[in-house]
Amino acid sequence: MDEETGPPAPQYQWKSYCRTLSLLAFQSFGVVYGDLSTSPLYVYKSALSGRLNNYRNEATIFGLFSLIFWTLTLVPLLKYIIIVLSADDNGEGGTFALYSLLCRHAKFSLLPNQQSADEELSTYYQPGVGGPATSSPFKRFLEKHKKLRTCLLIFVLFGACMVIGDGVFTPAISVLSAISGLKDPGPGGIPDGWVVFIACVVLVGLFALQHRGTHRVAFVFAPIVVVWLLSIGVIGLYNIIHWNPRIFIALSPHYVVKFFKITGKDGWLSLGGVLLAMTGTEAMFADLGHFTAASIRLAFVGAIYPCLVLQYMGQAAFLSRNMSDSDLEQSFYQSVPSLACITVMFVTTWLMALVIIFVWQKNILLALLFLVAFGSIEAVYLSAAVIKVPQGGWAPIAFAFVFMLVMYVWHYGTRRKYLFDLQNKVSMKWILTLGPSLGIVRVPGIGLIYTELVTGVPSIFSHFVTNLPAFHQVLVFVCVKSVPVPYVPVDERYLIGRIGPREYRMYRCIVRYGYKDVQKDDENFENHLVMSIAKFIQMEAEEAASSGSYDSSEGRMAVIHTEDTTGTGLVMRNSNDEAEGTSLTRSSRSETLRSLQSIYEQESGGLSRRRRVRFQIAEEERIDPQVRDELADLLDAKEAGVTYIIGHSYVKARKNSNFLKTFAIDYAYSFLRKNCRGPAVTLHIPHISLVEVGMIYYV
Repeated sequence: MDEETGPPAPQYQWKSYCRTLSLLAFQSFGVVYGDLSTSPLYVYKSALSGRLNNYRNEATIFGLFSLIFWTLTLVPLLKYIIIVLSADDNGEGGTFALYSLLCRHAKFSLLPNQQSADEELSTYYQPGVGGPATSSPFKRFLEKHKKLRTCLLIFVLFGACMVIGDGVFTPAISVLSAISGLKDPGPGGIPDGWVVFIACVVLVGLFALQHRGTHRVAFVFAPIVVVWLLSIGVIGLYNIIHWNPRIFIALSPHYVVKFFKITGKDGWLSLGGVLLAMTGTEAMFADLGHFTAASIRLAFVGAIYPCLVLQYMGQAAFLSRNMSDSDLEQSFYQSVPSLACITVMFVTTWLMALVIIFVWQKNILLALLFLVAFGSIEAVYLSAAVIKVPQGGWAPIAFAFVFMLVMYVWHYGTRRKYLFDLQNKVSMKWILTLGPSLGIVRVPGIGLIYTELVTGVPSIFSHFVTNLPAFHQVLVFVCVKSVPVPYVPVDERYLIGRIGPREYRMYRCIVRYGYKDVQKDDENFENHLVMSIAKFIQMEAEEAASSGSYDSSEGRMAVIHTEDTTGTGLVMRNSNDEAEGTSLTRSSRSETLRSLQSIYEQESGGLSRRRRVRFQIAEEERIDPQVRDELADLLDAKEAGVTYIIGHSYVKARKNSNFLKTFAIDYAYSFLRKNCRGPAVTLHIPHISLVEVGMIYYV
């Protein structure tokens, strides 16, 4: 294109960036700021309740507004918008994102499946942030004591579960508070029953739209929230001018001090109502993955903050001149979400202090300053909110406690099961003494043995060959693991290695996923696996030729880019000939099994859509004879078929275990396992090729 006819590239990119930023900021109104923008409905009604209702004077109202203003300024604006949003995990936010950052920069994880190769992921360390945290006495102290790391995990789980508990009640409370504004105390008002019915209809409609996706919901509700914000901002400005323009002097923090001097303990108790002004603040960080930090900051600074300040200021101006009982009525249910809201903020403050030390690698004094500055504010609010626990605040705590128990029991059982596998894995010395045939009959085909171990041979293999002394000519130990990053690029997902000498034809494949990755049914998993192993064989041979020696030591792993098929020594061609069959049905299988396979493919849409290919060794490439033989064995095994072997495990507590451990493993963890999807479903394994091996874990 002619440079004179088109806009300069930087200018075009800037316009595109501004357009995208504006669109995301607009969408964030409908997703992030729903709770925060509706908080003026009940903050003053809740704060001016109880004993504080006896202090009906201008100084009290001014002090209450000053308290709300500085709360909004210090916590949502200063803490979240300026500081916390900068601690994103590759664009993701929330409690688990902070914990993931800490686990990557310090050894805080309780599951010992980390590998040095994980640190080479492009998403492991963020640009502009250093690598692993430098060793310090504080870091070594936390890493050394397992109980402290367990406490950190429980602390994180409790914060995350409080978000869930808050999410259970907040939508219903916000909608009910909004609909209750339709009530009229006169004889023609809407009765309470109709208010509840209308609120239920609205809630059903809101949740019915959720499955449409975040972006569609955002476009539906964003205009409503924007109109609402503009309305309350204009109304607040009108109330300021009409009722009491002197309210501007209450922006001074002097009125906060004056407020507590007048009200004393009663003012401290009212903080539970003031806390409602921050309801939904944590959503700015928790929903960061749907938007960007810049778009959330733009929406808050450009619209949310000024409109809320004007509305709270206008309400204070109105109340300073109108303080009848009807103006100060308060709804009981509005005390429920405050405790959950401030608890999550308190957890975030402590985690942010650790992030400042270990991730940002700043001085510990800076972290202490952050902790004292914001932790003290939130501790005061938390102490006031605890008073309301008997009045309804117990509900989100109860929900959070149940959810936390479920999460921790699952984590505990999974960790004990992994440690059992780790302690009972087969030694390489035993494998090497068996010879290339492994002391069993090697039948045609590829055997995929699924295990959670990232090193060594799992006990399920020895258990299988002990009961059935035959196995496939090519063995691949597949480990599907979760890495403490949001996303793992597809090209960096497969980690391939070899187990034992080359003649054994034993390999290891580690498939890595982030905590935000969705493990979809990979229709070409078998083809990707064969290409990855072939590429690893070629890479290994090239390294051996360049170094002059061959090293088949256990633990050598290489990242294989599945999208790049060069360097494999193989040619992949489509196989559309029905006479040839599929990759799972070959001449080595009986006619009965072929018939079952055909029926299964017809009934299962997933298998019928799989790409049918045939592999051939490239004739034009110069390949080492040993490498060619190994590739030929791999292709012959692929043509014979692929079998998936997983463990059908039963986890039991040891006889000498205490009551708490026995109950957690034998009852709670077993109940969760029975009511969750099995590994075959989670891993999308075709049932026609599945073999399950019974295993008992005494942990």
